[in-house]
Amino acid sequence: MIRIAFASEENNGLESQMSMHFGRCPFYVLVDVEGKEIKKVEVVENPYYNNHTPGVVPYFINSQNAKVIIAGGMGPRAIEIFQSLGIEVATGVGGQVKNVLQAYLDGKVSGVIACEHEHQGGHEGCHHQ
Repeated sequence: MIRIAFASEENNGLESQMSMHFGRCPFYVLVDVEGKEIKKVEVVENPYYNNHTPGVVPYFINSQNAKVIIAGGMGPRAIEIFQSLGIEVATGVGGQVKNVLQAYLDGKVSGVIACEHEHQGGHEGCHHQ
């Protein structure tokens, strides 16, 4: 069994839209998967949504027992923290969580496309495929 966390704009389970910035999204969709079978789906609020402190969200995701984080974009520091915690990072994806999950399970989503700009004013310019 593996738990995958998705940065999400909505509290709508697998129907939620992915968020383009992992640390500033309002929700995380957590999906427990065994093989390619979905066992459980839950949504948790990002406790740092209105008070984004760089470096804290990876530890929150780790506390949720996730082994994979998938987001539209992520800064280099967050990627380093996740990797140090042994959590796989995949970025550069968008759309509905269920479609991204299927692509991940099919081996089509992996690896990091880093955001190389500052995120102070939001994520303008952080346009991934």
